[in-house]
Parts: sequence; C-alpha cells; structure tokens
Amino acid sequence: MVGPKPTRVTNRIRDLRTQLSLTQADLAAALGVTRQTVIAIEQGRYSPSLEMAFQIAHTLGVPLDAVFSYRGDDTN
Repeated sequence: MVGPKPTRVTNRIRDLRTQLSLTQADLAAALGVTRQTVIAIEQGRYSPSLEMAFQIAHTLGVPLDAVFSYRGDDTN
C-alpha cells in the first residue's frame, strides 16, 4: 500500500489547554503560530517540530511526555 502513513504521535493538548482555560488562539499566540496550526496539531494532522513540542509543553506547564505520546509498531 502506497501513501502517507498516519502519524503515531498522539497528544493531549486540547485537554491540557482547556484545563488552563486557554483558547486555541491563546495557545497559538503564545507559540507564535496560527490558530490553524494549533488545530492541525490537536487533531493529529500535523506533528510539530521537536522544538515546538517542547514549547507547547512549557506553555502548558507540563513535561513533554504529559502532552505527547508515541504508539510504536507493537500497537494496533
């Protein structure tokens, strides 16, 4: 089968963001990206760079692994 692989990186950005009463626009402004970028990351359609992933975690006040997780080949 040929085509793009779905990302195996999942995130809890929306849950963590809403716990802090941050809007997508608030988070986008803090990160210096567009709201559309935040939406795409939250929905798993876009994986952020490692640097941005750390910035997201820092902005949300949690460790990186509290925001992002990776599903390896051994999970279906």
